[in-house]
Amino acid sequence: LKDIEFIDSYYYNKLELTRFDSNLGKYVGYTEFGVKQANHWNSDPSIIGAMRAQREAYCLNNVGID
Repeated sequence: LKDIEFIDSYYYNKLELTRFDSNLGKYVGYTEFGVKQANHWNSDPSIIGAMRAQREAYCLNNVGID
C-alpha cells in the first residue's frame, strides 16, 4: 500500500499545467502559469493538507474494490 500514488492534474487545451503528486506532497507546475498556480497552492497549508488527505480517503479506501 505504500506505493499507491494520488495524482490530481489540471489541463488546458490538452497541455498539463499543474499536478499534485502525493509522493512529493506538493503541486508541481509544468508551464509558466502552472508554476505560478503551484506556488500559490503550495503556500496554503489548508490546500496541501486537504490534498495529502485525499490519498488516504480516495486511494487507500478503494484499493480492494477492483
